[in-house]
Amino acid sequence: MDLNHEQGLGAPCRKCKEKCTGFELHFWKKICRNCKCKQEEHDILLSTEEEPKVGRLFENTKYNTLIAKLKSEGIPFENQYAMTLSKPCAAEKKVSINTLTHESVPPFQKQALPRKYMEVLLDEKEPVSDSEEAQYWKKQLAKQLPSHDQDPSKCHELSPEEVEEMEQFVKKYENEALGVGDMKLLSDVNAQHYKVHHPTGDRNTTATVGSKDMSAESKKTEYPCYCCKQTVKEGDLVIFAERAGYDKCWHPDCFICSTCGEFLVHMVYFWKNGKLYCGRHYCESEKPRCAGCDELIFSKEYTQAENQNWHLKHFCCCDCNYILAGKLYVMVSDKPVCKACYMKNHAVVCQGCHSVIDPEVQRVTYNNLSWHASTQCFLCSCCRKCLFGETFLTVKGMTFCSIECKNMMC
Repeated sequence: MDLNHEQGLGAPCRKCKEKCTGFELHFWKKICRNCKCKQEEHDILLSTEEEPKVGRLFENTKYNTLIAKLKSEGIPFENQYAMTLSKPCAAEKKVSINTLTHESVPPFQKQALPRKYMEVLLDEKEPVSDSEEAQYWKKQLAKQLPSHDQDPSKCHELSPEEVEEMEQFVKKYENEALGVGDMKLLSDVNAQHYKVHHPTGDRNTTATVGSKDMSAESKKTEYPCYCCKQTVKEGDLVIFAERAGYDKCWHPDCFICSTCGEFLVHMVYFWKNGKLYCGRHYCESEKPRCAGCDELIFSKEYTQAENQNWHLKHFCCCDCNYILAGKLYVMVSDKPVCKACYMKNHAVVCQGCHSVIDPEVQRVTYNNLSWHASTQCFLCSCCRKCLFGETFLTVKGMTFCSIECKNMMC
């Protein structure tokens, strides 16, 4: 297994901020050992992985020649997903030019079309270099096309049988479901349609030209967007998916995963049963995914808990890795924790007796405050009246049965 534990070591977490002491990859989970956040939540230069990841995904498909096509069309190969646009912006009656470097431009397309593609994308999703939007695209790449869904060497301790099954699985989706969106202007599509069905002759009379124009107009194909169902206008930019057939097209901002609703990074799609998927959600529609290691499960035996799937040895305490099969556990932030670690690291404190509350003991919770569900703890802080079945109010962690008691204490 090659998880590359040195990459991003010490990188700050954009989610936890100063609470995380720096990224440190767990030895088999795809998370930080310090803050439990995923790798893509940290400020790691993920762009170095983009080219080999996408290239490897297509290396055994008919799309592998498209990388060579990129070179021949003049797009810089060393940064094939970047381009520069200039946008005018008005500020205090002066016009200046903002130069924006866009990353994650869909590959395998001519220069002019990606430029138009970036112009029609929603503003909040424009991948501008060194911006939050660029981080969004890098994060989506890591999420939608995880390396451990493509390469057995990126997985943790697969048996030879599991490696073989995974290789067959990858080969199957490469042959049956994987594709790259084909970006076209609808006017070009209709022009191509006319060219095929109406070859130009040698006649140059006015009547002939007029007849040709009428014929071309009658042959223009109107396409409804497969997602939003609105008719695509002549000259609009559209995306076709070869797996879906060229009778279907999408607006650029409608070319999204049918499960997560996110833009398909680099227009890499998976087609199944009339729906577009990103790589992650296509694979999850075919195989269960372990909630512990984030890998697809190819073993015949696995466990289900908390509406999720787990490798048998990966259903373990998030803090100490103690295997929890048949044991008591508590879910903390959607992660299982054994009782010992819960009592040590996560247990809430009773506002009445100020001791931690055992997870097997009933408790009362209100506004992030907790009490043992007993007549000795859930009491008015002033008169010590039991509050079960009574109205009460809280002030600065204290609980009162009435305004009078509150005024006496405060």
